[in-house]
Amino acid sequence: MKLFTMTLSLGAALLFSGCSHKEVYKPENVKGEWRSAGHVSASIIHSTHSAALLDNGHLLTKEGEKNIKIPKEYRLINANDTWIMTESPEGNLVLFPEDGTDAKVTFELKRGVAAVSIQDDTVAVLFTNNEMALYSLESKKLLFKEPSNAPIAVDARIANPYFLKELVLFLTLDGKIVIVNSETKQVLRSVVVSTDEFFNNITYMNVIDNNLLAATGSAVLALSQKEAREKYEIRNIAYTADGVWLTTKQGEIIALSPTLEFKAKKKFPFAHFVGISVQNDRVYALEQEGYMIALSKNLLTYDVFDIDLDRNNKIFVGDGRFYFDDRYINLK
Repeated sequence: MKLFTMTLSLGAALLFSGCSHKEVYKPENVKGEWRSAGHVSASIIHSTHSAALLDNGHLLTKEGEKNIKIPKEYRLINANDTWIMTESPEGNLVLFPEDGTDAKVTFELKRGVAAVSIQDDTVAVLFTNNEMALYSLESKKLLFKEPSNAPIAVDARIANPYFLKELVLFLTLDGKIVIVNSETKQVLRSVVVSTDEFFNNITYMNVIDNNLLAATGSAVLALSQKEAREKYEIRNIAYTADGVWLTTKQGEIIALSPTLEFKAKKKFPFAHFVGISVQNDRVYALEQEGYMIALSKNLLTYDVFDIDLDRNNKIFVGDGRFYFDDRYINLK
């Protein structure tokens, strides 16, 4: 036992010693400080793909700060033009009107909610055990339920269900897209994005020009007339009609076509990217050591700028802005 303890202690010492000397990204040339910036009313305490919550309870959406207060003990899940979707400490789904009125709606589910989306009277819920459900917003009645395999471990970046007319696309915690007809309450199809055992939930999905793009932390799928899949260790992803840009755990920025044909790659040694955005003819990548890299879309040219970013800051990507702490930088 003594030998085991000594070996364990030595292993821990080597592990923590190695971590303390971790390499970080150091650009060779910095063009200067990015000066187009501003402030929000408080620091970000929680962020999702669609919105973020500030320390004073205000909501931050893609369009900017909203003077709507959400209780700090509530967990922000999603937001659209009509509803702010949250989970209460009791495990209830609580919907706050986006217009700031007091007419909130509570679903007493008393179980873990992973993701939520709303369209008209249909509330699509993905539970933490990977079960899918549809509820009526008006009556709160359960309209549809579909079990699925419970995940062992998930990535914190959980994508919310996606409405495509009468179709609901559930983005599951085990790497699938389950397509349900909200009118007939039937499962129409299931599409596999990735088959990894751990951290295999869908982290991103969007549809542009009838081309569906979905990603987990280790794979990306494009689905239009045919399916295409590629394996990457993905940190961030941006998708426009012109293409797909993603950052990887290896410090790469990769450009793909909407159907995932490889176009270009640029590597930044030891870079840890925390955000990506495509605006006009530029790709902007946020690096946790306090840099923003602005690249041409073909990744052939780039400039590096200093920004006042701390590696512990919560990040939210808005429309033409990167938000962090109580600040933002304009990209347009």
